[in-house]
Amino acid sequence: MAVRFSLMCATLVMLYLGVLALAQFVPHFDSQLELAMRNSLLEPLGGFNPTEHSGGSSPFYTAPSQAGIPYETPEGCTVDQAAYVVRHGDRYPEPGSLATWQQLFAKFQNSSYLARGPLAFIPSWVIPMDDVPHQTLFMDSTGAGDAFALGVRLRKRYKMTPGGANFTVWASNQQRVVDTATYFTRGYMSQGNYLNDTNLNRATVITIVDASSDAPWADSLTPSNSCPAYQEPMTAGGNNSNIFRTTFQNTTANRLNFFLDGLTLNATDVGVMMDLCAWSWEIDGDLDFCRAFEADEWRDYEYAADLSYYYGNGAGNPVAASMGWPWVKAITDLFQVGPGKTVANGTLTPPPLIMTFTHDTNIIPIIAALGVWNSSVTLPGQPETIYPLPIKHRVEDPARQFHSSYVVTFLGNLALERMTCVVNGPTLQEQKLVGNFHQANVVGGKFNLTLTGNMSQPMNQTFVRLRMNDAPVPMPNCTSGPGQTCPLDQFVQFINGPRQAVAGNFQERSGDGVPMMIPVAGTPQGPAEVP
Repeated sequence: MAVRFSLMCATLVMLYLGVLALAQFVPHFDSQLELAMRNSLLEPLGGFNPTEHSGGSSPFYTAPSQAGIPYETPEGCTVDQAAYVVRHGDRYPEPGSLATWQQLFAKFQNSSYLARGPLAFIPSWVIPMDDVPHQTLFMDSTGAGDAFALGVRLRKRYKMTPGGANFTVWASNQQRVVDTATYFTRGYMSQGNYLNDTNLNRATVITIVDASSDAPWADSLTPSNSCPAYQEPMTAGGNNSNIFRTTFQNTTANRLNFFLDGLTLNATDVGVMMDLCAWSWEIDGDLDFCRAFEADEWRDYEYAADLSYYYGNGAGNPVAASMGWPWVKAITDLFQVGPGKTVANGTLTPPPLIMTFTHDTNIIPIIAALGVWNSSVTLPGQPETIYPLPIKHRVEDPARQFHSSYVVTFLGNLALERMTCVVNGPTLQEQKLVGNFHQANVVGGKFNLTLTGNMSQPMNQTFVRLRMNDAPVPMPNCTSGPGQTCPLDQFVQFINGPRQAVAGNFQERSGDGVPMMIPVAGTPQGPAEVP
């Protein structure tokens, strides 16, 4: 007993001396720091996923449902044509971002300091790249896998390309975009890769010029590159985003500095560290930078990205709708004539699934051209309270729909679906009740409609639905169809009327008055062929 008591006393003395030593080594280990460390170790994010709030750095994820609309195709409807514009998949950083990572790494390595709590990992952190000459700007493995998975998902969703059929997609001609299109086709076609007879390979990727020149003009997946008038207002995106960053980054740096002795973080460091959250996760599965920040800080970070896209490429840029107009007009014309057909005097009959691959900054203008996510006004005469987005404070109103993370994640996509729906027909439940009569050797069945109590004559009608990162999004003032879809004739009138008025003439708004637009046969006001 005496021995045990002596050992206990010795242990208490050692613990006391250890606490004294720690107090000397950590001169400001006070109650505030203790509270900060405790909070940082108790799942401060509470299920909040920072990688879904990282703007254009986010990996692909399914966006939240808009206006409570179900994701599934409405009952009684079949999608007979769909058009997608897709951002390239996850990639390694561009040289400018890599330089900031290298500067942060040098700062971490060139100082002697003590890092605690959520920053305890930074002394051993290394840049998540090990072959810089062959990685910068190229697609990473996450991007390749996600692009393949998108192909699989759309094949299951639409079932539009039968075995043996050829399939063509279009891509702007930077390597990461072409790679995304290629991996997509491999997932979508579900076929082998024929090496000895490449003619048996049924998928074709057509590349479209992606250069800062006037050569392609609007006949491009990157029309903004040919528009000098678009470039100057585009700078407002970065400027306004930087203004908002000043409202939170210094405060965040001060909070994190509680966990450091011998090293001081500043606002610039915070920006780079938050950038590294999604990038590190995408490249090598590391979430340390994600856990270092609190949920509200991530909401501010996301809003800074929203401002960059909204004012740089979206409705906050007065020329943005003109940039998105060529794609919108081309798809509208094709939907109007229907699948398996082309517009009058056209030369291209596109596949039922029209896939185009480009960059994030070329998707946001399409949103502006469609006129969605830019108003919270639901009744005529109501004052607008959200848009244009304020620069110096974050909008908390849940009516704010514009979130860059909902559409321009890596592999982010915007889709228009043309669907044929049976109107006034029996519901699925009624069909089950009356039964489905099958005639021998005839595929399909027939319902006895007189038993349903529905005396109306069923008819087929065509509707259009918009999706962003898979989430259905209602068209402005056009939601009378199944699942808040827009009747095709109203959609065509909407695009060719008020939306064309907003977009204006591409040539006049984008150039210097010199007629440089490459004409494409088919329509008098826009491209007939999908570029």
